[in-house]
Order: sequence, then structure tokens, then C-alpha cells
Amino acid sequence: DEKTKKSGYFTGDYSGKKLPKQLLLTDHRYAGLKKAENSNQVLLRRSTYVENPDLYLGDLSFASLVKASSLNPQQANVKWGNVKLVSYLAQDGTPLQGLLFTPEGFDGVKKFPMMVYFYERNSETLHNYRPPAPSRSTINIPYFVSNDYVVFVPDIKYDLGLPGPSAYDCIMPGVQAVVALGGIDKENMAIQGQSWGGYQVAYLMTRTNLFKAAGAGAPVVNMTSAYGGIRWGTGMSRMFQYEQTQSRIGGTLWEKPLYYLENSPLLTLDRVNTPVLIMHNDADGAVPWYQGIEM
Repeated sequence: DEKTKKSGYFTGDYSGKKLPKQLLLTDHRYAGLKKAENSNQVLLRRSTYVENPDLYLGDLSFASLVKASSLNPQQANVKWGNVKLVSYLAQDGTPLQGLLFTPEGFDGVKKFPMMVYFYERNSETLHNYRPPAPSRSTINIPYFVSNDYVVFVPDIKYDLGLPGPSAYDCIMPGVQAVVALGGIDKENMAIQGQSWGGYQVAYLMTRTNLFKAAGAGAPVVNMTSAYGGIRWGTGMSRMFQYEQTQSRIGGTLWEKPLYYLENSPLLTLDRVNTPVLIMHNDADGAVPWYQGIEM
């Protein structure tokens, strides 16, 4: 369900003459469904943010699933916290959702520091289990939550040609909506993103001093030089990314030069007052690592 994020199973009529019939729809994530070859028994995995994706047994009715494993008992030794959906409006009034991860003891009164992380849209991962493990580049949410941080992950919707302003117009109202709920130490909020998220961190730093610190992993800061680069892993020209895909400029550098300039935070980095950690690696196959050097 795109609003509640519930999931489950339905039976369908492959001829398309009947509507699907609901068998199971709950506040979980389901994965790995397998049916026994010679019976109606099924095996699947079910999870939430706080429930490890253990194995469950049942039949094709899905009426009574029985837990068949306990794969992560050591989780009992971690202050796990919880997660909930937050609804808010983008700057232009578009309804958006975000994930708010809160530590144990969060009551809306005591103030907690907050980390804001973003990459496209993540609200559909509400019921994903997130193990506290080392990360290559993004923050590990259970690690922060277990150390008494609130973590907010807002959704972003983009307007063609304006990826930077779009991020600002979606992330900032989301942060303000969460602060209004209470329990957030407004003097101790930070932002972090990697790759496309790292670019948006760099852009946001030029537009606001709200955050006490920032982490930009593998950021693109100069869309004109990045446009002329290649992806080291494949050798592909990066032009496609700006003209047609994630960067969403929607045209060539010569057709829309002002859009490339407006969305390049390098040109306004003199406005930045936020302490920032820049991470980039010369083995990055997707983002030219000289972008980190330019920043």
C-alpha cells in the first residue's frame, strides 16, 4: 500500500476477469516466497524495522503463519528504538512522507540530536529490517538510533531542470515538520548523503545554515565538469545522466547552460558556514572523484 506501506499477498485471476482477492495485508515486509513442490505449504520471510526477517511457514491461505527461525537473538542487547511514517507538505504543497527513527525513551519532551539522511524516496522501506553493520558510505541508522539520535529520512520529488531546488523544497519542510512534533534539539541537527545524496548535501549547505554539521559522500558540485566526465567502471560518458536520468536537467549543456550553473553548488560555496566532511575515493566507478577535489 503506497500510503500505509502495508504489504502482503493476493490471489489473482490470470485471465483478468476477476479482481484480486486479499489473503494477507499487514504492517510488515514480506520476501522470498517459496511453495513446496508437492503440497500447499509455503515458506517466506517477514520483517519490520524491529523484527529480523525470520522464516515463517504456512499454507496458500496465509491464514496462520508460524515463525520457524530466530536468526538474530543478539539484537536483544541493542537499544533498537522504533520508526514511524511522517506526513508533510513540500514547499509547493505536494503531500510527501518520510521515515522518523526514534531512540528508546523518545517522548517528544526530552530533546535528542537529529541526523537527516536522504536519497530519492525511501518511505516505502518503512518495514525494512536494518542490521547495525558497518557501511561503505551512508549512515547506519540503528547505530545512530542506539546512540540516542533521531534519524529523519524525507522523500524528495523532483522538478525537471531543478534537482537542487527540488531537494531544498522537499527536505527543509520535512525537517520543520519533524521539529514541530517536539523532542528535537534544534541546535544539534546534521545532514548526510552519499553520491546523489552527497550532491544534495552540498547544495543544501549553500542555501541554509540550519545544520550544525554536514557529510557529503562522493558529491558532484560542478555539473559542467561532471557532464564531461566518464564513469570509470563502464567508460560511459556522464552526459546521459544529466540529459535523461537522475540529475534531471533534461537537456544538453548547450541547450540549458543556466540550469547546469544554477544546480552547481560549487558556484555558491562561498556562502557555506556549515562544517562539512567530504569523502571521496579514487576507485569510485560512478562519480568522478575529482568532484570531491573541486569541492
